[in-house]
Amino acid sequence: MLEEVERWLARRSWSVSDRPLDRVLAAKRGTRVSVVLPALNEEATVGDIVSVIRRELMTGSVPLVDELVVIDSGSTDRTAEVAAAAGARVVARDAILPRIPAVPGKGEVLWRSLMVTSGDVVCFVDADLRDFSADFVTGIVGPLLTDPDVDFVKAMYDRPFGDTPGQGGRVTELVARPLLNLHWPQLAGFVQPLGGEYAARRSLLERLPFPVGYGVELGLLVDALHTVGLDALAQVDVGVRKHRHQDGQALGRMAAAIYRTAQLRLSRGHLVRPRLTQFERGEKGFEPRTYAVDTEERPPMAEIAEYARRRVA
Repeated sequence: MLEEVERWLARRSWSVSDRPLDRVLAAKRGTRVSVVLPALNEEATVGDIVSVIRRELMTGSVPLVDELVVIDSGSTDRTAEVAAAAGARVVARDAILPRIPAVPGKGEVLWRSLMVTSGDVVCFVDADLRDFSADFVTGIVGPLLTDPDVDFVKAMYDRPFGDTPGQGGRVTELVARPLLNLHWPQLAGFVQPLGGEYAARRSLLERLPFPVGYGVELGLLVDALHTVGLDALAQVDVGVRKHRHQDGQALGRMAAAIYRTAQLRLSRGHLVRPRLTQFERGEKGFEPRTYAVDTEERPPMAEIAEYARRRVA
């Protein structure tokens, strides 16, 4: 590990307990905080997450979060209804920036969320978390409110796989961590580089391109490093993250998209064949299934005319 990263770990890695809630609230002053939950068919968990945030961080005595928005990216279940009943403002992905046709992908939802939120600090939380704790929000928002030199904060945590501790995050260990260590060694200190819980200043997010799919977390992390430098990045230990795990083939598609995102940032070169073929056993044996690898990216939001007009207004 680079000496620079060792120093960074000592200086920019914290626990949620390092910033008690009263200290975070005292530092908030006039800063607005938005929490965004990107959601696709998460009716089983999204309501509990919204309820915890409303109950513990959006009260008269604890006014940490100013707005809580669920962006529904085309759910076919009751995600939108459950989220609204729990107290979130629910916005349909396709209703945001209708001039630009939406494409499937988490990054697309996060990018569009900047248009319908107003916080100076934007906090992203995945909507499939179980046993959710408000520490996920206070932990990653805290450094942005107490330290003006910090611009981007990732959550770190244990990720159990079923009943086995520490075995979650398979794409992180097999793909993302090797890529970062080999090509961006300054980022080798991040425990959960692909984690979906992170917060950043709007002034940074609006300057970054957003990969539309699975590569969004790696892309934002790498681009933030190049935009503001390592010392403006940080991570906070918030405990344990429990969520729904995807099957091996979905993880394969995720891995391919993350590799493609890294490749674009390494060379901005041409990928000969941005496709991934996987195999499933069918009636006649193993049958190939070919998927496009996410290659599209949205430009920095600051370049979008509607966003610029909103800021002037």
